Amino acid sequence: MLTFSLDGTGKPPALGLGTWKAAPGAVQDAVKDALAIGYRHIDCAPIYQNEPEVGGAIAEVIATGRVSRGYLWITSKLWNDAHAPDRVRAALKKTLADLRVDYLDLYLVHWPVAFKPGVLFPRSGADYVPLEDMPIIDTWRAMEECVADGLTRHIGVCNFSVAKLDALCRQATIPPAMNQIELHPYLQQEPMLAFCRDKGILVTAYSPLGSGDRPAALKKKDEPTLLDHPVIQKVAARHRATPAQVLLAWGLGRRTVVIPKSVHPERLRQNLAAINLVLDAEDMADIAALDRGYRFVDGSFFTGGGSPYSLAQLWDE
Repeated sequence: MLTFSLDGTGKPPALGLGTWKAAPGAVQDAVKDALAIGYRHIDCAPIYQNEPEVGGAIAEVIATGRVSRGYLWITSKLWNDAHAPDRVRAALKKTLADLRVDYLDLYLVHWPVAFKPGVLFPRSGADYVPLEDMPIIDTWRAMEECVADGLTRHIGVCNFSVAKLDALCRQATIPPAMNQIELHPYLQQEPMLAFCRDKGILVTAYSPLGSGDRPAALKKKDEPTLLDHPVIQKVAARHRATPAQVLLAWGLGRRTVVIPKSVHPERLRQNLAAINLVLDAEDMADIAALDRGYRFVDGSFFTGGGSPYSLAQLWDE
């Protein structure tokens, strides 16, 4: 399995299994199938509301002796209602219990957005907490304590802009090891990749296939598709590969971790095989021309109903 070096002490597998949108009743079998065919990186989050099932699958596979915990890379995330420093440890320990493991390899701040304690998703502006009142650095200090106590080996963030990531790096005792962001040919984020390379931060690409299976409520009208774009189709035909394999190979070729989601055994195998696909300079140039700065997951669901957050504030664009 191809791995990338993370702050000199960790080696996350470059291709992992994403568990967002994996339905209850399906994700447990998907994780077991993935581990059986060679996946060693599982990306989780409590807001996906399936961590107990994921944990059941991990525990079952470990119990068979086919793989040990030390060969797995398990990532999870701190949800927005647990940013208060006195809630971080409890949130992480709940995730550990649900996943049936003693530690995480990587724990991420899911969004630079804070909710009041116990709010799964806000119904009004009163459910939010502005970052001015809940600074990220205060949350981060509690994350650092979790590293010191052995609850997680590495810490990082998700959905951070360059400005927010730079501010955190300037204040942190333990620098963020990872920024997990939406990344695909329509949203190539070259300035972010350059910043992270300079700081020694790895990048994980979520929605690397374009997130076409998102719930309808999260989709925009007439949004573009990625898998059937003629350029992607052409590159796939040239290599006798699937369009998904081309998109994953593109991400891997840029030295980013990719975490596609599937619950279908054959697609799991196809996605994993993307590790062996190498795109040439012509392929990369053709795909580079597709960048349009388009976000499928733009965070607009955090901006309505009296929220203190706006898209401009969220992305610093």
